[in-house]
Formats: sequence, structure tokens, C-alpha cells
Amino acid sequence: MPGAPNRPPEVAEAPPPVAPVPEPPDRKVLRRLVPSHVALLLEIWKGAPSPELIGPFEKAEADFAAGDFGNATQALDRLSIRFAEPRWPSLPEPFKLLRVAIPAPMPPHWDPDHQLAAPEKEARRARREAETQLALARGCVAFGASHGIDTSDLGPRVEAAAAALGTTGLPADFYVVLDGVWSDLRPRLPRPKSPAGRAPPPRAPEPDAAASDT
Repeated sequence: MPGAPNRPPEVAEAPPPVAPVPEPPDRKVLRRLVPSHVALLLEIWKGAPSPELIGPFEKAEADFAAGDFGNATQALDRLSIRFAEPRWPSLPEPFKLLRVAIPAPMPPHWDPDHQLAAPEKEARRARREAETQLALARGCVAFGASHGIDTSDLGPRVEAAAAALGTTGLPADFYVVLDGVWSDLRPRLPRPKSPAGRAPPPRAPEPDAAASDT
């Protein structure tokens, strides 16, 4: 209409972001529990891991079986800290990925992800986590194949998940496949050997009661 003021085009209101669906806690525990189990079967422990390693693992196993996934996660956190302690043998690849991550202090702007938008930052984190899971699954399948554990049906499934992962994105069924691998591998693993007869670590000397009274 002549003389009518120009109006800017109406901008369609953007839909609210879709909240991520939380993953079942049992699956998140399983993805750490099974590779930790295999890590405790490695030859580096010379027959039997220390009670300080077996204890948190057995606690995590018991809590997982009881459906207490919060305490199972805490036990696995303690085990991952133990794995990172310098007094223990260094875990080989890819099992060193189970160690607790202690990043070096750095200014925020040194972090390559610092300026990313939250969705992209989360996508990168999810991608790194998927790659870690894939490396651990391959390592566990290879360990089983070299130690008389039948993993012949698991290897092709892991590689199918790897092919689906590709170079970008995270397929919706990626964890469906890998979680199935972890569930099927878990009952095939032998129990880690307990260090029978191994003396407990020495305790700090108790203060002399007589001396404390003086």
C-alpha cells in the first residue's frame, strides 16, 4: 500500500533446544566396569593385583549387581585414581584411558574448546568419549582372543560400531552395539586373582601411650 511504513519481516521464533536424554546409569557403569575388569587381568600384576586395586573393583561389582549404580560409580572412581598412582605399573594402551584424568593447569583461553558454543563443546566431549569406548572395546576383545576367552562374535560387532561412528557425528545406535558387547563379555571373564597370602601394607606405628602421658 503506497505510503505504508516498511515493516521488517517477522522472524519465526526458534524452537527451544531439545534437552539431552540422560543415559541409563547402569550402562554408564558397565562401560567402565568391564574394561576395568580386563585391566586387572593383565600380566603386569604378576599373578594377582594388590588388594588396594581388587577392593574397589569388587565393591563396584557388588554394587552393580545390587543395582546401586551411584556407589558403583564411586568405587570405579577410586579404582581409576589407583590406576593413576605412580607406585603401580603403568597400564598399557588402551587401558591407561581408565586412569583418572588430571589435566595440567592452564589459562581458560589455552583450551581449544573454550570459545565453542555449548552444543558444539558437548558434541566434542561425546565424540571423545565414544572414541575412548571404541579403543577399550578393541583392547578387551584382543585380550580375550589372546587369553583363551571366546570373543569371536564380539570383534565384528565392535568393528561395525567403529564403521558406523565414521569421522563425524555420533550414531544413535553406537552405544546400543557397544553396550551389548560389554554385557556379553562380562560373564566370560575370569575373576581377577586375589593376592592370597600377600601381607597387607604396613600400618603407621601407633603412638606410644606411655610417652603420650608424659
